[in-house]
Amino acid sequence: MPLLVVGSVGIDTVETPHGKAEEVLGGSAVYFSWAATFFTPVRLVSVVGSDFPHHYRSILQAKNIDMRGLEVMEGKTFRWSGRYKDTMHVAETLSVDLNVFGKYVPRVPEPFRDSRFVFLANGLPSLQLKVLDQMNEPDFVAADTMNHWITESKPELLEVLKRIDAFILNDGEARQLTGEHNLIKAAKSLQKLGPSYVIIKKGEHGSLVVTEEGFCLVPGYPTEHVKDPTGAGDSFAGGTMGYLAKMGNASTENLRQAVVYGTILASFNVEGFSIERLQQINMADVEARRRQFASMVRF
Repeated sequence: MPLLVVGSVGIDTVETPHGKAEEVLGGSAVYFSWAATFFTPVRLVSVVGSDFPHHYRSILQAKNIDMRGLEVMEGKTFRWSGRYKDTMHVAETLSVDLNVFGKYVPRVPEPFRDSRFVFLANGLPSLQLKVLDQMNEPDFVAADTMNHWITESKPELLEVLKRIDAFILNDGEARQLTGEHNLIKAAKSLQKLGPSYVIIKKGEHGSLVVTEEGFCLVPGYPTEHVKDPTGAGDSFAGGTMGYLAKMGNASTENLRQAVVYGTILASFNVEGFSIERLQQINMADVEARRRQFASMVRF
């Protein structure tokens, strides 16, 4: 089924203990879309500047990504520069230039408005609400957020939660938003705010999936060669939502399987800068790692 993503498309410069990548393709919508297309076509809504490299557009068009929602505005494309040290758990942001993304109001093309599955990548909650206002009653909507919006736009974020089916966030954000240190309690508190499904990411330690039927834990895949963690959370969300859209419904069993696939796609993502590792693999590679993962966690 059609899957819509609204998020950023940008150009990143990233430095880790394993090297440096300058002016590479980045942005939440890019990582999400590439991971999701292993399962289903993706409709992308975002903005770039007039300086956006043509070959980056060609890379995205080569995948099953519908680019009719990518606007081009006069000016410069969103840019982020960051550095990871030692364990690479947290990125040190060196610079952020929103450029055209800072004045962008998402406009969902008419042919995209019937999308049955929708993902609102990390962004200003008031703009996430504007996207929802343009949709024709999707079957399943998931959203991401960050600590900045919890602090600066909490009322609008709470309105978003009332209108979505699944909320994906990390453990620190879950604790910040609910005031609960225990993650199960935090997830249940979030459910009371609207979403039936809450997925709390715990980095290399995996994720906690909470539904109305209970909860389950999905461990992280123990990747040996972590080169760049940038985009791991977005590729996780892309794999998760892509699988759900492929299956056509978000049953608890499908959600559990989806999170496993999201975990696998994220484990590939961190093995290279930008989307370079995701570009190198196919569905057979994904399934092979999934089988290996299943054997690791079988008791």
